[in-house]
Amino acid sequence: MVGAWAPFDPAGPRLVFETRRSDEGKYDAEAHLRFVEQRVAGLPTVLPEGYRCGRPCVIVLDNYAVHHAQLVKDRIPALKQAGVSFFFIPPYSPELNLIEPIWRQVKHQDLPHRSYLSLEDLQPAVTAALNRRSHQSQSTNHLDLTA
Repeated sequence: MVGAWAPFDPAGPRLVFETRRSDEGKYDAEAHLRFVEQRVAGLPTVLPEGYRCGRPCVIVLDNYAVHHAQLVKDRIPALKQAGVSFFFIPPYSPELNLIEPIWRQVKHQDLPHRSYLSLEDLQPAVTAALNRRSHQSQSTNHLDLTA
């Protein structure tokens, strides 16, 4: 699964996520770009010439290898032109990543069981927990990150 936390969205904070079935393969650079461009930045599938976002979109990334893949690097100029830029947090600094407390809450508070017998059991539980967390963030305009 992959997720993005937009605490400063003009419409209110939002959690965007995507889970992948085991038959969909690894989360690679192509999947990352699709998630970032369409789900996070809201860009059209094909960028028209001269397209620009309504307002700048800065996406904070950790240093997962996919974030630095050549395909992603090659796409940065077009994204920058569309108003989307990346900011990488320093390595080994998860405390600077605002989504980490959300992952922690989902893992330790929102999942009904501590262990699952199979990936097929785990994935729907994670998806349900993230859906609840996402709806909570949209309806209350905040998340309790104190846990």
